[in-house]
Amino acid sequence: MGRDRQRTFGEALSIGAPGGTLFPMSPLEAMAAGSTDANASEPIITVTPEALEHLRELRDGEDDGDKLGLRLAIASDPGEEFRYDLSFEEFLTAAFTDEVRTHDGLKVIIPGEDVELLSGATLDFTSAQGLVIRNPNRPAAPAVEGLTSDDALSAEIEALVGTEVNPALAAHGGFVTYVGHDGEGTAYLTMGGGCHGCSMSKMTMLEGVQTMLADAIEGVERVKDLTDHSTGENPFYS
Repeated sequence: MGRDRQRTFGEALSIGAPGGTLFPMSPLEAMAAGSTDANASEPIITVTPEALEHLRELRDGEDDGDKLGLRLAIASDPGEEFRYDLSFEEFLTAAFTDEVRTHDGLKVIIPGEDVELLSGATLDFTSAQGLVIRNPNRPAAPAVEGLTSDDALSAEIEALVGTEVNPALAAHGGFVTYVGHDGEGTAYLTMGGGCHGCSMSKMTMLEGVQTMLADAIEGVERVKDLTDHSTGENPFYS
């Protein structure tokens, strides 16, 4: 039915890790009975049986349902909490840069640029929450003009964030992503998960993360939070 006739799933989903296996095929290979590609056994995402049943029901209720696949894309910008766009579209119109997977007759289309950030994610369905995406990956850091993110100091900061800062924040379902530093003692980060939109996030960032970085790394005196906390929803996971 083409992108002008997409059946969407309302607002883009945003959720925060692990059922069915999806196998890679190009749009043309998706029409074939099988594939001999060595990567054909390597899944990108997992679809639970509950999600598969629900999606099939929705697809079969559409005109030309046998031609439709589920398109799953990341709708958020770098540095923002993940939001997802799900829609039905004709899988034969998928771009050659897209990845098309087949699971028990359901085609899943993933844009090529989103494959890395969706690898290992799980698409589930519950009667209480509806369709839910559990993604172990984290958003790419936003590009901010004038900041340095590829030098020795950045490597130190990223190592500390990965080994000490984020493990400490994990108890609240949160994490920080290093963006860069300005060369004058300020490290810039974004906050995600349980820290995104949390009323305590400013205190956590200034008093917690800043102290950890400044005490451990020469060259870091302060941190600045680039997160737009006004967009946070339901920050603490139940």
